[in-house]
Amino acid sequence: MTTEATSPTTAVEVVLPGRVEPDELVITRRSLPPLGSGQALVRVDATGVSFAEQQMRRGKYYDQPPFPFVPGYDLVGTVVDVGAGVDRTLLGRRVAALTKIGGWSSHIVLEAADLVDVPEGLDAAEAETFVANGITAWQMLHRIARVGVGQTILVHGASGGVGSTLVQLARIAGIRVIGTASARNATAVDALGAIPVDYRGDVPQQVRAMAPEGVDAVFDHVGGPGIVDSFRLLAPGGTLVAYGSASTKDHAGNSRLPVLKLFTRLLWWNLLPNSRSAHFYNIWAGKRRLSRFRRRVAEDLGSVFVLAAQGRLHAQVAARFPLSDAAQALELAESRTVTGKVVILPDLEL
Repeated sequence: MTTEATSPTTAVEVVLPGRVEPDELVITRRSLPPLGSGQALVRVDATGVSFAEQQMRRGKYYDQPPFPFVPGYDLVGTVVDVGAGVDRTLLGRRVAALTKIGGWSSHIVLEAADLVDVPEGLDAAEAETFVANGITAWQMLHRIARVGVGQTILVHGASGGVGSTLVQLARIAGIRVIGTASARNATAVDALGAIPVDYRGDVPQQVRAMAPEGVDAVFDHVGGPGIVDSFRLLAPGGTLVAYGSASTKDHAGNSRLPVLKLFTRLLWWNLLPNSRSAHFYNIWAGKRRLSRFRRRVAEDLGSVFVLAAQGRLHAQVAARFPLSDAAQALELAESRTVTGKVVILPDLEL
């Protein structure tokens, strides 16, 4: 391990102790482990609240670890120490990483190979909104659905973290976007470049009025019974990309069952004799081929960061909270009243 005089030996963390309300999160301090070969110690400059943490709090995320654990799906930070075998020019560089858990911390040990450079000039909080959200949106749009210029897509939850990024990426690519949102967020969705549709109304009827032949792709994080409408709204040759089951997050019972039901339904549709296709997107699905997974994450997030650095892609920061107020950050994210992503920043006094 490379030892730096300024390298911290402890980290402040926000722990999710079990199926609890946001105000029952626990703030602790623990000793950092020694760095192993290929590892880096990262000071967390910004993390955030995604839908994953909201599910984890309820014990509903498909493959979450057993309680207790530190949530935090992704982060932007600065490398403050490196282990053996890691290029020391990494020290002091701002990086981004997918973590799944562990991001709600002042410092975290990560594999150096999982770190992606963040361009200079990007604010840490703004860059943070593009990590998991940007990778998800880019890969669904360009690697799975492969939507082309002039085509039309439907984005459910267009004012959310993934949705607002997906809308912008689609508009940059010359794609027409219809986006569902609450009436209060219609103006924000319109500002992003999408045609807003009130999700509380008759969505299929509203979408059919704008796309009589159907849409070329639907991006659906809601799941539940509404997934049938999403599939039926596809034009011939269209693609449905499901990437969650938000409608069942408060349902009692087995946390995996809604996802398994959704996956089975998508598989069944693909077996039917029609030209439409259905996919379930999981950002971690390719990790069994680790080198390829890392390469694609770096390429796709890098493409998103370039667009952000050019000023073509705009961060949607819903609010900023200090790490010590992670409970309030989680409550706001769950209120469904915000556009974009709630970001958590370090507390200097901790």
